[in-house]
Formats: sequence, C-alpha cells, structure tokens
Amino acid sequence: MEAAAEPGNLAGVRHIILVLSGKGGVGKSTISTELALALRHAGKKVGILDVDLCGPSIPRMLGAQGRAVHQCDRGWAPVFLDREQSISLMSVGFLLEKPDEAVVWRGPKKNALIKQFVSDVAWGELDYLVVDTPPGTSDEHMATIEALRPYQPLGALVVTTPQAVSVGDVRRELTFCRKTGLRVMGIVENMSGFTCPHCTECTSVFSRGGGEELAQLAGVPFLGSVPLDPALLRTLEEGHDFIQEFPGSPAFAALTSIAQKILDATPACLP
Repeated sequence: MEAAAEPGNLAGVRHIILVLSGKGGVGKSTISTELALALRHAGKKVGILDVDLCGPSIPRMLGAQGRAVHQCDRGWAPVFLDREQSISLMSVGFLLEKPDEAVVWRGPKKNALIKQFVSDVAWGELDYLVVDTPPGTSDEHMATIEALRPYQPLGALVVTTPQAVSVGDVRRELTFCRKTGLRVMGIVENMSGFTCPHCTECTSVFSRGGGEELAQLAGVPFLGSVPLDPALLRTLEEGHDFIQEFPGSPAFAALTSIAQKILDATPACLP
C-alpha cells in the first residue's frame, strides 16, 4: 500500500514483464535480453531490471560491462545503452568492484537490494520494464513480486527447454504464479532445436514440443519456440545486437514473433 500511495520512479512505466523459469540453464537471461531488444526495435522504450543477483549476466550480453551507475535527484540513474536512451539497464553487476566478484549475501540483504532497485531506480518513461529473475521460486521472487505488486505488473513470461525435466520444473513455476496471483502471459520454449549456420536447417537436439504441450495443459498461451543459433550465442558473448545484425536467422523470426505477440496481447492484459 505504501508503494501504491507513492508510485515514484515506476510511475512512468506502462507495463512490467517478469521473466521466470523453474530451473537454471534454460536461457532466461537470453530471452530477457532479446525480448527487450525486439521490443526496442518495434519502437518501444524498454528498461531491463536484472534481479538475478548471484548471476548478473545481462550487462555482458548487452555490452555494458564496466559501466557505472550514477546518482541523480530521484535516486539511481540506470545505464543507458544508446544515445536515444531507448533501452536502459540496472543490474547488481554494475555495483560489484570486480566482474568475477561473488555476491555472498543472505536473504534479507538480497531482498533489501531488490526493493531498493524497485523504488530507487529513475526509469523515467518506459513502455516496458523487463525483469530478469533468478531461477526457481526463492525469496528473491517473493521480494520482487511483493515490491512490484502495487504497480500491477503486466504478468509473467515463463521460459522452459523441451526436456521433460525442465518442463516438470516449469509446471511448478506455473503453480507459483497461481499461488501469488501473477498473471501468466505465456510460455516460451528455448533451445528448441539447433540451427545449422550453413544451411539454416533446424535439427532437434533434445526433444521438441514440451513447452507447447505444457501450455495447452495449463491453459496459458504458447508464445513460440526459439532454436539454438550460433549467431545468437556469439552476439550474446560479444555484447552485440542480434536482432539488428541477423534478420535472416530462424531465431530472429522466433524472437520477433514472441515480441509481437506480447505487443498484441498488451491491451487485453491491462487490469
């Protein structure tokens, strides 16, 4: 109620998307990064809040390692990635003295930083704020949802891979969303096949269709399948913009389709 009475730095944010996964290693930060870039190329102003405190990889994925966070009259100014300030980022990675420094914090300190990120980062006017969360259903998730709940988040995008083990963990993530009253926008199946860099043919490496089947069983939208693509992996390692550089890739088509579905669904998802 206190945050609702004082909307503060989130007052200019129109929609908030939490990116969740039931387990680690499914490419949740990849989806968060590429979704933000796809929305930006669709003409939207986007922010990324990285609350994966123990594994803050998004600064590297966006080529922003080593950038500094500055104070402003409204709190912390996020790191802007372009001159137009169309995409901005806040991550604990900017607060570490060294890139390989470990975040060895107990729950209360993590939760306090998440609440500070929510209240003190001066995002300005944003169409979308994409929140990259750690894997699982931990204290950090509860702290994030409780801090954002007064602002009525748009909902959750849940990431899985095709394997049965991952799909089983994501099923528990969907249960978590229901218990916390968080609207599920849809499921994305990542690493859905491997795209050959020579002929662009997509071959199933693990299995296929687990995410879509889960979406049907859970009664939530299936937003799409994203294949493994060497070009995507390379741009993430180098901090380049995959959406801009590889428009002919099957992964590009999948990611921009997912972004378009979110754009199309936005009006219907407003409270």
